[in-house]
Amino acid sequence: MTKEISPVLESSRLHLRQLTLGDAKDVFAYFSKDEVTKYYDLESFTEVKQAEHFIRSMQSKYEKQEGFRWGITLREAPERVVGTIGFHNWHKKHSRIEIGYELAPEYWRQGLMAEAMKAVIHYGFHLPQVHRIEAFIDPDNEGSRRLLLKSGFTEEGHLRDYFYEKGQFVDAVIFAILREEYCADR
Repeated sequence: MTKEISPVLESSRLHLRQLTLGDAKDVFAYFSKDEVTKYYDLESFTEVKQAEHFIRSMQSKYEKQEGFRWGITLREAPERVVGTIGFHNWHKKHSRIEIGYELAPEYWRQGLMAEAMKAVIHYGFHLPQVHRIEAFIDPDNEGSRRLLLKSGFTEEGHLRDYFYEKGQFVDAVIFAILREEYCADR
């Protein structure tokens, strides 16, 4: 049985491709930074095998058709992963999927994640089973809030003590974009 490969997505500056175990050092490099995991449901990585586990988990979700996760690379350096973006928590019965992402700090505030987001949303709404793409963020994560609003998402509400992360309950803010909203903007 051949392993299926997730679709490759391109934008003007980015090449989004399937993660491989060969990307573990790159993934570890930024997931070991507290500023990356501050609003993430993971502790900062302390060893490369945690990145390998993360990658295997993403590959497993794809193989089970429960989600997609792309490695974000610059077009001029497609061998180096600088972040990931993708879908998880796919509720096919309800035609909704959750988006998540992270980026190495040295690439923040350059519009790269907005570019990646645009390509991934476009891909998501071309899947017939996706009607709604949603995101949950920490209320204090202003960077994610700006990104989601810029990407056409609507802030729908503040959920108190919604997740249990890093030994405590934390609030979340839910954002979503619907297929008809996305199509109306095209």
